[in-house]
Amino acid sequence: MTTTAEGSAWAPLRNTVYRNLFLAQMVSNIGLWMESVGAQWFLVERGSSPTVIALVQTASLAPTILFSLLAGVLADLLDHRRMLIALSVYSGVVGAVMAVLAWTGLLTAPWLLVTTFLLGAGSALTSPAWQAIQPELVPREQIPSAAALGSVTVNGARALGPALAGVVVAAAGPGAVFALNAVSYLAVVWALAIWRRPPDTRVIERERIGTSLVVGVRYVLAAPTIRRLMVRAAMFAFPASALWALLPVASSSHLGLGSAGYGGILGVLGLGALLGVVLVPRLRRSVSGSIVLGGGAAVFGIGTLALGFAPLWLAVPALLAAGAAWIAALTTINSEIQLSLPAWVRARAMGAYLLVFMGSQAIGSFVWGVVATAVGYRTALLVAAGVLAVVAVSVRHLPLRESTGKLDREVAMTWPVPTLVFEPEPDDGPVLVTVRYRVRPDSLDDFARAMTRVARGRRRTGGSCWGLYRSGDDHELVVEQFVVGSWSEYRRQHTERWTGYDHESITAAVALTVDGQGEENRFFAVHASKHRGR
Repeated sequence: MTTTAEGSAWAPLRNTVYRNLFLAQMVSNIGLWMESVGAQWFLVERGSSPTVIALVQTASLAPTILFSLLAGVLADLLDHRRMLIALSVYSGVVGAVMAVLAWTGLLTAPWLLVTTFLLGAGSALTSPAWQAIQPELVPREQIPSAAALGSVTVNGARALGPALAGVVVAAAGPGAVFALNAVSYLAVVWALAIWRRPPDTRVIERERIGTSLVVGVRYVLAAPTIRRLMVRAAMFAFPASALWALLPVASSSHLGLGSAGYGGILGVLGLGALLGVVLVPRLRRSVSGSIVLGGGAAVFGIGTLALGFAPLWLAVPALLAAGAAWIAALTTINSEIQLSLPAWVRARAMGAYLLVFMGSQAIGSFVWGVVATAVGYRTALLVAAGVLAVVAVSVRHLPLRESTGKLDREVAMTWPVPTLVFEPEPDDGPVLVTVRYRVRPDSLDDFARAMTRVARGRRRTGGSCWGLYRSGDDHELVVEQFVVGSWSEYRRQHTERWTGYDHESITAAVALTVDGQGEENRFFAVHASKHRGR
């Protein structure tokens, strides 16, 4: 933790709105962790197989695979505050239904998995919106601290929730845990209700959901920095999910713990995560993000191995370190993605990231559960630890890109308003855009290399079918060509999406031309049905 106000790990908490939402999320996540422990222990007490027990985590995470991209689209299109309130109410209702089923004796393993899936759907739909509002609440320099504190709401809850759940389950049964989870969502509704979020000031009509989804996916595919972060996230999450999925089985079979002891082991992991929040800012000032990710995978692998083979007195400190390693990896990936994304696509790209990370966990939980059922939980944990060792070493060959978190993602208002001979409708298009450059033949190779960055910028901001062509009639003429889906998409590209980094890319390319400029022309698709009878 640094000594300066801006650099402090706790600096974002000085913002009243952020503090209220932080505390509300903490309360809600405590309830959610209590529900998770109650659900898993409900199955353990009924002698369910490791596969069925592991499916609790899969059921809670699988909705991420189905809904994360849609959630990101909705978060970019709708008012974040109203969306989060509605989904918090929904999750509270699902939690109440779980409690009623448990109290009336109607709760079975299939019903438990169904309601857990429905709760996971609420979490999947809200996660991109929660991520997207962080830059609205804190300045850019505090985003890494806000990302770490966001993890505190999860891992602090992991330290408290399981321990509380163990006591409540022992005293009053799983139904009481499910009821407390339902009530916990009221804290989120309250914090959001008193937040006076500034109104949306966008001047261009909202995108259609389908278009917004396509544009978001296209952005991720054209952003090498984001893709590399997502690859590292998947590489860590898949083997790491073995520890979380098989923790109930190993706690009971190997460590000989009951529900309270299982909650305590989860609490150790959560406490380690809290320690990680304090230690990670110091660590990241002295080593690169790649080293943090590699070291985190190695330490988490040791914790995974200790869970299946070490005695309790040795497993506890190993799991404490694993909790810190978990938060180090998550905070590094999360903050670097937020710092690398422009505001206009942040929720959609965060939805894609959550799809990759949580989806890898969901699939991993199922796979490790199947492996544990087939060859034993110890063998599954041993294999997962070996994979984590490979992940740790792989940072030498697949590190984070040097540009990670350092690019200028503020909107660049540098484009002149085009003068057209007619006024297009928002849906008119597709629009073919051509830009003519004059380049000396001896500069052509350098210009083509510079234009590869421009091409990625065009694709990230809504362009497709990009190409660069040299004239056969004029030895200096080079034409850039790409297609934008509609006139409104073209306007968004120029007024909402083109960032400072994109402008630097085109400036570097234009500097290699003869006259230091490019001549842009726009051509609208002609549809015969629109011109009949004219």
